[in-house]
Amino acid sequence: MNLTIKDLKFDCRHFRGDIPCKPHKQHGVHCIDDRGNDCQYYDQTTKKILIIKLGAIGDVIRTTPLLHKLKEVEPHAEIWWFTLTPDVIPKSVDVILPYTPQSMATLQAITFDTLYCLDKDKEACALSVLLSARVKKGFTLENGKCVPIDADGKHKYLTGIFDDLSKTNTKSYQEEIFEICGFTFSSEEYMMPDVNGYTWKLPPRKNIIGLNTGCGGRWTSRLWPDKYWIALAKKLKKAGYVPLLLGGEQEHKKNLKLAQQSGALYLGHFPLHQFLSEVNQCDLVVTAVTMAMHFTIGLKKKIVLFNNIFNKHEFELYDRGTILEPDFECGCFYSPTCPNNCMQYLSVERVFDACRQLLPVKKMK
Repeated sequence: MNLTIKDLKFDCRHFRGDIPCKPHKQHGVHCIDDRGNDCQYYDQTTKKILIIKLGAIGDVIRTTPLLHKLKEVEPHAEIWWFTLTPDVIPKSVDVILPYTPQSMATLQAITFDTLYCLDKDKEACALSVLLSARVKKGFTLENGKCVPIDADGKHKYLTGIFDDLSKTNTKSYQEEIFEICGFTFSSEEYMMPDVNGYTWKLPPRKNIIGLNTGCGGRWTSRLWPDKYWIALAKKLKKAGYVPLLLGGEQEHKKNLKLAQQSGALYLGHFPLHQFLSEVNQCDLVVTAVTMAMHFTIGLKKKIVLFNNIFNKHEFELYDRGTILEPDFECGCFYSPTCPNNCMQYLSVERVFDACRQLLPVKKMK
């Protein structure tokens, strides 16, 4: 075949330029065939869209509903995502870039049609200044301070800097993110990474309730007392459920102790994607506001969510769960620690009842 540079489809979604594209590797095709016809896998893109969402894993995952909207309104756009956590970005994103100097060099050489900066961190906002785009939405940097680019970002911006406005907010995170981008949220679901490829030895035909016992080292104000986890696991087991302790390396010793004292199942701690697969084995998860919460929501599992320091309206559960809060306002709004230790005022009985209502026990045949 006598291919010339002019024959190449630089605007194809699959075209790389540095290595062979997937259709060529899988099927041996070229941009045009011997008769001069376009490749049957040719998928023309007419725009480039960049999402800047660095953030924590949970925040990145709960931003993925935006992809549904972008695919709807810009079906021929090539979508790029720049992030600190590339492992959780869906494969439907065309170009996933980790937060590295090499990635930033690449981005500076491109003019995007639309740039969405969805973080208020200085480094993210600085990028919205430095990078080229015909349209910019979200946040930017002015004189070293983060500011909204336009009126669409005003609400999210103000609730982030004034506690009184944050407390009275009635919009979910997804509603706010869609609003920043100029869209309306319509219950679009999370997009999740693949959870296949792992085998789990779990009791068959049982309701498995995941008990995510940690909350990270920074926000210890969210911790539920260990004795409550033990009591809940015992009640669940007695009622016919399988309580499965969940957590990372930080919770390992704690979960070993809880398993020993409660009879709950504990399989250990795992790398990110394997942990995601473990959560997928559960029918319901009891958790505080953590990464596991976002995994649970994204996997469309039922959820009992503990909340004591955030505005409950922030969380979109897609009608698959309930939010439980202590019996009184603990006064620790967005505080890493809580001198009142208010999570002790969320009773085991309330949590157990919520689990039973959301997930009636399966009757054995």
